[in-house]
Amino acid sequence: QVQLVESGGGLVQAGGSLRLSCAASGRTFSTYDMGWFRQAPGKDREFLAAIGWSGGSIYYADSVKGRFTISRDNAKNTVYLQMNSLKPDDTAVYACAAGRMGLVALPSRRQNPNEYDYWGQGTQVTISS
Repeated sequence: QVQLVESGGGLVQAGGSLRLSCAASGRTFSTYDMGWFRQAPGKDREFLAAIGWSGGSIYYADSVKGRFTISRDNAKNTVYLQMNSLKPDDTAVYACAAGRMGLVALPSRRQNPNEYDYWGQGTQVTISS
């Protein structure tokens, strides 16, 4: 079992940056594919970025491509989401998730929240205009 704890959220002005971290418990973190999602009030959960267990197989949603960067450090059991050029529309609760989809999993699987087995509680990100 994997437990996930996000940190790094907060209030930032538009155009600013934040770096979210997701710390995982357990010795098997390096075998899990990881994803970042967000959910704004009244909206569906939205895929943002995914990274494979080895650090490859990186995918982004079009809405964040070029602004957000996902990375992981398996030695520290942590996955990161660097967010730049933030906009008020980025305001949401951001959560990381862990799943096992395999090396050749299609992007459509990595973007599907149902493919992830473990979720963190989320961290609030608020962007002021």
